[in-house]
Amino acid sequence: MLEILVVSTLAFILALLVTWWLHGGHELDIAVTPAALPPDQEPPLISVIVPARNEARNIHRCLDALLAQTYPSYEVIVVDDRSTDETPSILREIQAEHASQLAADGLSGPPVHVIEGAELPASWAGKPHALQQGVAVSGGQWFCFIDADTFASPQLLSSAYLTATRHGADMFSMLTRQELLTFWEGVILPLVFTALGVGFPARRFNDPSKPDAIANGQFILIRRDVYEAAGGHAAVRDRIDEDRALAQTVKGVGFRLLLANGWQVATTRMYTSFAEIWEGWTKNIFLGMQDQLGLLSFGALVGLLGALALPAWLLLGLFWLLGGGGLVAGIVTAQALLVWAALLYSRAQACRTFEIPQVYAFTLPLGAFMLTAMMFASAFKVLSGRGVSWRGRTYK
Repeated sequence: MLEILVVSTLAFILALLVTWWLHGGHELDIAVTPAALPPDQEPPLISVIVPARNEARNIHRCLDALLAQTYPSYEVIVVDDRSTDETPSILREIQAEHASQLAADGLSGPPVHVIEGAELPASWAGKPHALQQGVAVSGGQWFCFIDADTFASPQLLSSAYLTATRHGADMFSMLTRQELLTFWEGVILPLVFTALGVGFPARRFNDPSKPDAIANGQFILIRRDVYEAAGGHAAVRDRIDEDRALAQTVKGVGFRLLLANGWQVATTRMYTSFAEIWEGWTKNIFLGMQDQLGLLSFGALVGLLGALALPAWLLLGLFWLLGGGGLVAGIVTAQALLVWAALLYSRAQACRTFEIPQVYAFTLPLGAFMLTAMMFASAFKVLSGRGVSWRGRTYK
């Protein structure tokens, strides 16, 4: 029994250390707050470029928000990336309604350009190809790349531009507030974002002396001359994680990269069902972390422990105690209970952050199991040569 107690105590110490590591110290130190440009400031033209492939559910909300910006000088370019749903017809309606409203009111406003995307070349991934086509018809001194499932507050462009220029950023990106409205979103996505925050410590990216670089493709603001000097999306044409690849390229040639907390000015609804979550993250995980297989393996191990080993530890301890295991069984059970209390507290804090019911803290084993399953599935799809799929396209 002494051996069991020693193993349990070592596991107890290790689990608390991992919980503490996962819980704290990963927050961004720069936040974007709603702000307006000073009236005497001459703003540069910003070209807002939205890639849209089968975005019928989101595109109206996205463009309505973009066309309500307080920033005084911008254009909106939407690239319909060969959509097979109602996206093209919705875009034509929005474009016509916007032009009609401006004419009727006698107002000037941001022009809306809808680009019919070309066929995807064999050497390109879909999103970088769509963005590159948008850049080709743009006139802005800055580019703003924003996903169709990201919804801006009226102050988004002004606030992001002010934050970027205040900190001397050549390429600026931010984390957006996430809408988690269904069961599987609440179970899985907070764990995914926690894992990303731990695996990619944001403060390192904002340090010009460190080579680490990442960006959130849901929102990127970049100077045109910097984009061109880095080779644009042509330099990352085959990357599924084109946001991270572009950030690495930009920082690698000596430009300033900045990542900030943008929860106050933008919201994203990434997925609405388990099937979408599974397809989206199995697409991203392995291809986006091929250069960090050690980190990916560690994440899978932690996920398995959270999904299987920790519940087994608690249940076996309780059965042993109830079966007359005595003092040692009591200590082992108490250690397991303390670890679970720490984990549940950490998850409850995450629930408050993501504005979901705190009862989701109790779904930790299920979420950890699903996250680990997505890691293995993503690796298997790529390594087996089957490739990952996204919106009707397969990438290997």
